[in-house]
Amino acid sequence: MPTSESLALSPYERLGGAPTIAEAVERFYTRLLADPQVSGYFTHIELPTLKRHQAALLSQVLGGPKAYDGRELKDAHRGMGINRADYDKVCEHLLAVLSEMGAPQDIADSVSGVLKSVADDVVERDS
Repeated sequence: MPTSESLALSPYERLGGAPTIAEAVERFYTRLLADPQVSGYFTHIELPTLKRHQAALLSQVLGGPKAYDGRELKDAHRGMGINRADYDKVCEHLLAVLSEMGAPQDIADSVSGVLKSVADDVVERDS
């Protein structure tokens, strides 16, 4: 259960700030690239740029100082043919990384809510 002191901090600060976000993004992409279900989406993408965007996006979602300034999610994922099962698998990996890194449940729940809210901007077809 979060304390009143920890609730005064943003989720970004509670997780450890930029170093923790950077580590989470590295772990996230290591998992994605090792997963045959979803790794194909990342074979022709410039990973350093993608990681930078992911770090900014995660930072923004967690109330950090970095704001995502990339393309709209719908535009960035248009034409990739992402299906619901693959999107869910990617989300599962992100939430697993946060859990591995000790993210409190309220933060994981918040990230999960954001992932659900943007699913229609990423998913182009049913599984």
